[in-house]
Amino acid sequence: MTKKRRKRSSLWRILFLLILIAGFIYLNRVVVPATPPLFIDTPTPTRNPESYTNEAKAYYEDGKLLQAIDAYKQAIQAQPEDASLYIELARVQIFAGHYEDAQESAELGLLMNPDNPMGYAMRAWALDFQGDLLNAEASIKRALELDSNNAVAHAIYAEILIDKGDYDFIDDAIQESRTAESLDPDSLEVHRARGYVLYWTSNYEEAIKEYKVALSINGKIPNLYLMLGYCYYAVNEYDQAVESFNQANALNPSDPTPDYEISRVYFTEGEYSRAAEYAEEAVKDDPTNPRFHGNLGVALAKAGSPNDAIDELALAIKGGVTSDGKIVKGTPLDYNVRTIEFYSTYGLTLARQNRCNEAVPIFQAMLSVVPNDDLATYNAQEGLKLCQENLDATPSPEESTPTP
Repeated sequence: MTKKRRKRSSLWRILFLLILIAGFIYLNRVVVPATPPLFIDTPTPTRNPESYTNEAKAYYEDGKLLQAIDAYKQAIQAQPEDASLYIELARVQIFAGHYEDAQESAELGLLMNPDNPMGYAMRAWALDFQGDLLNAEASIKRALELDSNNAVAHAIYAEILIDKGDYDFIDDAIQESRTAESLDPDSLEVHRARGYVLYWTSNYEEAIKEYKVALSINGKIPNLYLMLGYCYYAVNEYDQAVESFNQANALNPSDPTPDYEISRVYFTEGEYSRAAEYAEEAVKDDPTNPRFHGNLGVALAKAGSPNDAIDELALAIKGGVTSDGKIVKGTPLDYNVRTIEFYSTYGLTLARQNRCNEAVPIFQAMLSVVPNDDLATYNAQEGLKLCQENLDATPSPEESTPTP
């Protein structure tokens, strides 16, 4: 639900980082030992490289993921030849939502140690979150070839199988999650994956229990609160869903997802003004995302602000430039339920404002592009009927011209 489509990492960026790593290794092993201190009578003690790793782990346990990432990067600078540090960095980057960076870190670790199963597992997980399921599955299978008893790899494989969206793989996903649980019942990743499988098989109450166990291991992971919120939303526990999304937002304020999800909860409850408030926060966090502009537009239309709604929905559908210069790409019409919601709301709001010259092409597109969606067809027909009523109610030029 929070996983995204993949953007390819730059090969040149990875090569550049490898050159830097080689440089660090050369400096550490050749230049520094052979260079006497300048202008200093006695050697200055340097920080123990292991202390950076310990600091990173402490930050992670405390939920300070960005600080943990920085500490792992410092540890890598101190020990650039240690492949395990790149893998640990990738893991924390995934929990922080930095999926492209995590993929890059895992791949750098694998370049140093091509037979590291956790390196392939973290790479697979990062690819899964970016929507590259084909390469994610290939990577996780390699991880399991290297270590068939790797609980985390089995857990990640369960998530990848679920994300395929094919019922043929459901049983395999369930089995992978159970295998992971049998291998390491105390792993955060294992409970997260088990909860993920249970959520997508509609076992929401059991999924809630699994996510709570994962949070008892580390209660500072934003994505765990997001998933817990989805579970509560699925069982109509809206107050607890909002609380979980708020906790995710507090841990990662720059992520627009919690604000977006809270807006949808309030929209479901009919609290449209509050829905619009949170929808606007999501737009502020990611002003180039058309989905967030569309969501704000729908909420504003329901909240009684049609002109503002039209502006936001136009950005979502047609694309354009925001007031502060951010470029938004438009959203082509398809059978996605949210996309249809955007087009329906946009067309009907235009029609109610008697802007039928703009509304009619929207309705015609809906009837042409998504004719098999009953709600889209109904809304388009109602919109065309409203525009005809508007036209019938408009006085003709002869009728509106006063008699001299």
